[in-house]
Amino acid sequence: MLLVLRRSLTRSHELVAIARANPPRALVGSLLFLRGFSSSPSARQFRPSFAPRHRNRDRDRDRDLAYDPDPDDDTMAPEDAKTSKGPVLKTPKGTRDWSGADMILREHLFKTISDVFKRHGGTPLDTPVFEMKEILAGKYGEDSRLIYDLDDQGGELCSLRYDLTVPFARWLAMNSITQIKRYQIAKVYRRDQPAIARGRFREFHQCDFDIAGVYDPMIPDSETLCVITEVFEALKLDVTIKLNHRKILDGMFAVAGVPADKTRAISSAVDKLDKMAWADVKKEMVEEKGLAEEVADQIGEYVQNKGTIAETMEYLKANEKLVANEDIKAGLEDMGLLATYLEALGVASSQISFDLSLARGLDYYTSLIYEVITKPTPPALDADGKPVRRSKKEKEDPANQVGSIAAGGRYDNLVGMYGKKQIPCVGISFGVDRIFTILKARAEKEMRTREVDVYVMAFGGKEFDGMLPERMSIARQLWNAGIRAEFSHKVKPKLPAQFKAALEVPLAVIMGADESAAGQVRLKVLNQGKEESSESNNGELVNKTDLVEAIRKLLI
Repeated sequence: MLLVLRRSLTRSHELVAIARANPPRALVGSLLFLRGFSSSPSARQFRPSFAPRHRNRDRDRDRDLAYDPDPDDDTMAPEDAKTSKGPVLKTPKGTRDWSGADMILREHLFKTISDVFKRHGGTPLDTPVFEMKEILAGKYGEDSRLIYDLDDQGGELCSLRYDLTVPFARWLAMNSITQIKRYQIAKVYRRDQPAIARGRFREFHQCDFDIAGVYDPMIPDSETLCVITEVFEALKLDVTIKLNHRKILDGMFAVAGVPADKTRAISSAVDKLDKMAWADVKKEMVEEKGLAEEVADQIGEYVQNKGTIAETMEYLKANEKLVANEDIKAGLEDMGLLATYLEALGVASSQISFDLSLARGLDYYTSLIYEVITKPTPPALDADGKPVRRSKKEKEDPANQVGSIAAGGRYDNLVGMYGKKQIPCVGISFGVDRIFTILKARAEKEMRTREVDVYVMAFGGKEFDGMLPERMSIARQLWNAGIRAEFSHKVKPKLPAQFKAALEVPLAVIMGADESAAGQVRLKVLNQGKEESSESNNGELVNKTDLVEAIRKLLI
């Protein structure tokens, strides 16, 4: 009796927690339980099958990244999965399953991006999902703590790859490759705090394009930036490419008085200016990094400048102290060449922002660095020309929340860390999952869950036998022609069920006994908002021999 009471009280506490998260639905389940009906069918149908939302907590990225319920993390297990006798049915935090319309959109993304890579002469590469731990060590600055280390599986210490750039450099050195344009689309892993709604995962895809080899300055760099613009033009996304030069950044730090041994640490702090106010960045520099306050103030004066390449170069040249620094001189020379080449390649200056606060925290970058952000949607104006208050939907647009969607730069010394020869490289990495989040939000209503062009169906009267062999024959005819087609796997399917199975399919081939005897079928355009099986919308009679051509015309 005491055991039963204890279990009842435990269940009561659980239901109270659920009720707080979802009062109307959970309250019904709680009342039914307290009346003693928790095991009855009528009570079970009211039990919530969702996970309670936990109150958002402030998190320190530097602390232990153990499991912590996150309201942005939609990988949490449903309540019934947590209380079942079997294993908890959920994906690990920061990961997700892909299926249906999401997979179709992601494959479209991969194809669009890889088509641009191929157009520029890219060669595909694939590398192991895990690398020797020592290969990855010391390449990512403060972010090294986000690397997933694996248990010793027989004498080798390994880690999951953090990005695709370091494995590429290892491959170049290992195979003595001195010149190549390479692209790679693969998953990478980071022990970061995920925010699924904003496209931040622990397992995610990167699409990389890199040019390796000794070439004249800024020519491969300008082509890489051209690749960026072509990709986002193909995806119909309006973006800004933020640029900076590591030599210019380091030169500004030196002129401001930053000690050489603090350069990378201060660079990492400056890189947070797109997420934090200058006052907070300055506080980190002074209180955490040990920088003198007057030095931090001088850095703030420099790094809060941005504009076109020409505008920012003019600002730097106007400062005698800055232009006297040798690193800044070299960086300005590179940026002048880059501006000339970008103009020749047709990259509009309005797409580029020379932003002196851009630092890129990875240690291996040596000169040009860049990242891509979506341009914020301009506010709508009322009749008086005043900005209209944004709706909740506009404020929650993923394009305004996901941060950078591509990033890269030049890394001339990375390959030499693994081999005897230095091989200069420059590249770009596209964050596919973040781009996907934006595209999905904008095309939600137009997304299809499957890629089928034609559904083959049949109907008839009392003597109808299903015409399965005939449907199979037509389907094979379409498959041989490269047309994506399906048919029902029932011998005698009902016509309404076939129309239901053809949802989201644009065309139907409809067979009947009379039409088939005459060597004909009906070709019908589906999903136009009309009653699909109505007599007024029966489609067009087409000879079987002309069917493929007729379908291709409609699919154009």
